[in-house]
Amino acid sequence: MTDADLIAACRQGSSRAQKLLYERFAGLMLSVCMRYLRRREDAEEALIVGFTKVFRALDQYRHEGSFEGWIRRIMVNEALGLLRRKEPLHMAIDDLTYDVPATAATAESQLNADDMLAVLAELPAGYRTVFNLYALEGFTHPEIGELLGISEGTSKSQLSKARAMLQRRLLVAAAEARPSSTSSTKEVYATGRY
Repeated sequence: MTDADLIAACRQGSSRAQKLLYERFAGLMLSVCMRYLRRREDAEEALIVGFTKVFRALDQYRHEGSFEGWIRRIMVNEALGLLRRKEPLHMAIDDLTYDVPATAATAESQLNADDMLAVLAELPAGYRTVFNLYALEGFTHPEIGELLGISEGTSKSQLSKARAMLQRRLLVAAAEARPSSTSSTKEVYATGRY
C-alpha cells in the first residue's frame, strides 16, 4: 500500500490503515524523538502524542513534500514541546574554548552509530537540540531560532559550541574504544552536516 493509499484510508477512518501507518513510521519516529529526549519513556510519550496529532491533522497534509518529512516535523515539534516541559531548554554556555581540528571521515573510525548517538545524547539540552535540528533535521538557523525562541546568532553559537564539545567527547570515546595493545594514535572522524 502506498503512502497516498494509506493516507486516504486513514482519512476514511480505517483503523487497519491507522495501524499500518503507525507500524510503517513508528520505529523511525521513535529514533527521531530519542535524539531530543534523554529518556526512552519521554520519547515514547512524544511518539504517542505525535501520532495522535498526525491522525487528527491528516486532512491538512497537502501531498507537498514527503509524507515522512511531514510526520517527522510533527514529531520534532512534539519532542521539543516535551523537552521544554521536562528539561530546561536554556541554551548552555561553554566558556571554555578548545581548538579541535575537524577531520575527514574514513573507515578507520572506532565508533559505530550507536556510540556516536550516545555521545550526542550526553550534550547539554541546548547544544543537543540545536545540533539535532541543524545537522540531522536540516533546519536553518532562522528556522531554529523561531522554533526555540532564540536569535539566529544564538543558534549559530550553540551549534559551534555543540560541535566543539561533540568532537572532544568523540575523541575521548574513541580513545576508550581502542584496543589497549594499539600504540598508534588514530583520530576520530565524524560525518554529517556541520
